[in-house]
Amino acid sequence: MDIRALLVCAAMAVAAGLVGCFAVMRKMTLAADAFSHVALPGIGIALALKLNPLLGALAALLAGSLLIWVIEGKTRLSTEAITGVVFSVALAAGALTATGEELIDALFGAPGRMSIPEMVFGLAAALAVTGFVLAMRDRLLISLVSSEVAIAAGIGARGLQLGFLLAFAITVALGMRYLGVLLMGSLIIIPATIAKRLARGIDGMFTVAIAAALAATLLGDGVAAWTHRPSGPVIVVIAGALFFLSLAVSGGGGRVRRTEAEG
Repeated sequence: MDIRALLVCAAMAVAAGLVGCFAVMRKMTLAADAFSHVALPGIGIALALKLNPLLGALAALLAGSLLIWVIEGKTRLSTEAITGVVFSVALAAGALTATGEELIDALFGAPGRMSIPEMVFGLAAALAVTGFVLAMRDRLLISLVSSEVAIAAGIGARGLQLGFLLAFAITVALGMRYLGVLLMGSLIIIPATIAKRLARGIDGMFTVAIAAALAATLLGDGVAAWTHRPSGPVIVVIAGALFFLSLAVSGGGGRVRRTEAEG
């Protein structure tokens, strides 16, 4: 991996670790994995128009975030249920618009040399996601406890929900090239799950999740290059190995709770 791609992968891993912490605490693990598939139609359209598939994926993910947010606001359906519907439609539409080798690359990633514009976009997007999560940390925690408490505290819960969905969408788009839409959700979920088991508080959860995501990404890329295997599956396998290793570690299993926000 060239230095540009290495920098973007590291930044993406940090963003994935942070976003994943709140996805896990919000019990959005299954929805988080499904949400990444919303990128498929955008990828297909971008390829048909001979555009960079990343642009199509990002557009589809942002549109999907907005659609989920609007439907959630107008119905009593959960985020998970709405995401499941949007995911199913997006997966079918993606299969119709992207075929053959292009579809395989979209599903599992196709690493290569990264251009300067791609590097600038990747670093800027990762920094934006990281900044949002850190800046909104306390508000996100309060909203986890109760939307009524959040409203009483003057927190715009609906706007915060949209911001989180958009941050999630951008994080998925960041990892699309190296892990693909099928696997990127795993890098968001697994490190955060490890962190929830081992960490004693939200700061510790952030630290462990970022460390696990970075370790899986960087080590996975090195192993993939050495064994001449696709980097995406190797990264996820290593992240899974870290999870099972964490099961053998005694300590803070499940000590990060929603009630932390009250403190």
